[in-house]
Amino acid sequence: MAKIKILWIDDEVDLLKPHMIFLQKRGYETFSCNNGNDALDFINEQSFDVIILDENMPGLSGIETLELIKAHTPNLPVIMVTKSEEEEIMEEAIGSKISDYLIKPVNPNQILLSLKKIFQHNELVTDKILNNYQKEFSKISLETLNLKSYKEWMSFYRKLVFWELELDSSMDSSMMEIFKSQFNEANHLFSKFVSENYLSWILKNDDSPILSHDLFKEKIKPIINNSSPTMLLVIDNLRLDQWKIIEPLITPLFSTCEESLYFSILPTATQYSRNSIFSGLNPLQMSKIYPKWWKNDNEDGGKNLFENEFLKSQLNRLNIKGNYSYHKITNLKSGKHLASKLNNHSNEILTCIVYNFVDMISHAKSEMEIIKELASDNKAYRSLTLSWFKNSPLFEIIKKSQLYNYKLIITTDHGTVNVNKPVEVIGDKETSLNLRYKTGKSLKYSKKNVFEMNDPEKFGLPKLSMNHNYIFSKGSGYFIYPKNFNYFAKMYEDSFQHGGISMEEMILPFIVLDPKK
Repeated sequence: MAKIKILWIDDEVDLLKPHMIFLQKRGYETFSCNNGNDALDFINEQSFDVIILDENMPGLSGIETLELIKAHTPNLPVIMVTKSEEEEIMEEAIGSKISDYLIKPVNPNQILLSLKKIFQHNELVTDKILNNYQKEFSKISLETLNLKSYKEWMSFYRKLVFWELELDSSMDSSMMEIFKSQFNEANHLFSKFVSENYLSWILKNDDSPILSHDLFKEKIKPIINNSSPTMLLVIDNLRLDQWKIIEPLITPLFSTCEESLYFSILPTATQYSRNSIFSGLNPLQMSKIYPKWWKNDNEDGGKNLFENEFLKSQLNRLNIKGNYSYHKITNLKSGKHLASKLNNHSNEILTCIVYNFVDMISHAKSEMEIIKELASDNKAYRSLTLSWFKNSPLFEIIKKSQLYNYKLIITTDHGTVNVNKPVEVIGDKETSLNLRYKTGKSLKYSKKNVFEMNDPEKFGLPKLSMNHNYIFSKGSGYFIYPKNFNYFAKMYEDSFQHGGISMEEMILPFIVLDPKK
């Protein structure tokens, strides 16, 4: 491996020979000069890996030299060394994209640490993360086998998301493959847990999680008040890991009051889970009480066209008085328009926004090759979400909500899972099209791979005929019909889908934020 070449620029460079000898003994190659002009000639003549630059030099100053270096080689790391602790000088140096900033007198170990941060940071971080995960691996596997309650599963899912993001930053693909195997096994056991307990949750036993139709009454209503506006932001298809990667962009604007989790109902699909949030009812209740607003899978037309009507009805039922507004954002134009007009809504007790973009990514992934290339796995999916969010109207809306002193609630209706295990199912033309769940009559399938509801009404779901039932795919499975099985299995492999049972689809973030003054 080639030695790292250092150019040290300092008008008293002769006094730094002991420092250079120290670095040379540790495998670095050092060069020196005592002014900015000679340094620029040096850099034009040969390449260096890093510059150590004195800020206070006669003639061409350190800051001026830094600007010329960056103009010539913008990606060349520069460590600034200075006697001054003046904030203005620090800000100017940092604004010029230095890699580190050291205050004189510096000792050789400070320089060595700075160099390690620049050249060995990823390696050191990776080693630390891998060592920590290896210590946790057996604990996680053992813990998976002993999870008995939904609260334990929520806590465990947080832990898995933490390690997934940690291993992402480690850049070690082999360890990530081990983690994926561990995650898949956990999802298998989670699916079994849900299958065994879901009916009791719907029937509201003493140990039931907050479900979609409980969310507004139990979590959102207590936050709404007449003294300050509240914004409810439902980002369709937002998983916990995606929240964690956009969170650092939001926390400079807001203080976190609550970061909790709740469970989506089954199916984990928009027409069921989001309508349930806004209505405060399960799908069976919606279909009976508001038949004009509810559409079953086999009916044509949009399935989420009456969210505002459901919301208004629930607000009245919960005796929540005051002005509110509802907005569904499905494209760039409508997002920009709402951001520009948000001040018109700051007198409302509740401004409710449904933002569909994350959902569009997941749906598009199975249909557009470019999206499939950009989001081939969970890491890429998170990266695509973050890249979009940074420049989106959604982020602009959040920034404006801080400006107008909104209390902000961020949540979602369901998550999504990367699927890779095709499961054969046979149905008729009335069978629903979703890849993660099927509803219809006389469905044929292997019971090993599914959770079945043969009496849907007991589970809070509409039953359309005598033999009508629902089946749900577990873990990373997805339903494919026998005709052209291999073709469609390949088409949807490694796509992101929702509707079934997995931690990613069911265990959802609920965040409450206060604006920073």
